Amino acid sequence: MTESHKDGARPLKAVPVRHPGRWVAIAVLAVLGAMFVHVLVTNSALHWSFMVDNMFRPPVIDGLLRGTISATVLAMLLGVVLGVIVAVMRLSPNPVLSGVAWMFTWVFRAVPRVVLIVLFSNLGVLWHRLEFGLPFDRQLGALFGIHDLNARVFGIDTRTFLSAFVAGVLALGLSEAAYMAEIVRAGIQAVDPGQSEAAAALGMTRGRVLRRIVLPQAMRVIVPPTGNETIAMLKDTSLLAFAPVTFELFYQLQAVGNRTFDPFPMLVAASLYYLALSSVLMVGQYFLERHFGAGTRVVGQHFLSRLRRGQR
Repeated sequence: MTESHKDGARPLKAVPVRHPGRWVAIAVLAVLGAMFVHVLVTNSALHWSFMVDNMFRPPVIDGLLRGTISATVLAMLLGVVLGVIVAVMRLSPNPVLSGVAWMFTWVFRAVPRVVLIVLFSNLGVLWHRLEFGLPFDRQLGALFGIHDLNARVFGIDTRTFLSAFVAGVLALGLSEAAYMAEIVRAGIQAVDPGQSEAAAALGMTRGRVLRRIVLPQAMRVIVPPTGNETIAMLKDTSLLAFAPVTFELFYQLQAVGNRTFDPFPMLVAASLYYLALSSVLMVGQYFLERHFGAGTRVVGQHFLSRLRRGQR
C-alpha cells in the first residue's frame, strides 16, 4: 500500500493537456493541401503531358549540365578559395591587407549579382585587349632611342576571353567570395584563441596553426552557411540569362515556353528542376554537417597533445 492510501488520500489522476488549436491548424492545413492537389490534378493550364515532353529534351538537359551545374561548381570553387584568402587577409595584423580585404567584401556584397553579371559581360567596352609584359614599354624605349620596342609577352582579346559564361561565372564567384570571406572569418574567430597561442608557443608557424588547428575546428561553423550559399548559388545561376548565357537551364525552358506560346508549364518545370537539385544539395549538406560536427571540438587539443609528446 502506498503512503497516500495509508493516509486516506486519493491517488492523483494525470489528465493530459488538450490542445484544440493544434487540431484546428491540422484541419486547415489538410484542407489547403487537398485544394492544392486538386489544382495540380484538374487545372488544364498546367499541361503536364506537354511539360514532361519538353523538359527532358537534349537542349534542356545540356543547359542543366553544362550551364546550371557547371556554373554552380565553378562559381563556388572560385568563391570558397578566394573567400578563404580574403578572410585570412581580413584577420591579418597588416593594415594594408586588412583594408584591401574589407574593401573587397564591401564592394561585392553591396552590388546585386544581376548587376555584376551584366557589368562583367560588358567589360570589353573598357579594355578591348589585355596585354602582359613590361609596362610603358614604348615610353621607356623612346628614352633610349628605341622607337619600336615591344616588351609585351602575350595578350588576350577581352571580347573573346570574356564570353557570356566566363563573365557570369566570374561575377557570381567574386560575389560569393565576399560572403564566404565573412563566413570563414566568423568560423576562425569562433575557435578558442588559446589553442593558437599554445601552438605558436610550441614553435608552429602561423600558416601551420591555421591549417592544422584552426580550420578543422572552424569547419563546424563554416559548413552550414556554406551549404546554404551553395543552394543559393544554384538558384542564382538562372541570372546568367542576363549575360546572356543561352546554354542554361532556365533560359532553355523559357525559350521553349516562348516558342510554343505556353510559358507557364515551363516555369513549373524549372521550379521542379531547382527543387530536385536543391534537395540533393540539402542531403549532402546534412552528411557534411554530421561529419564535421562529430569530434571536431577535440581536434586542436589532440594535435597539440601529440606535438607536446613529440617535443618531450
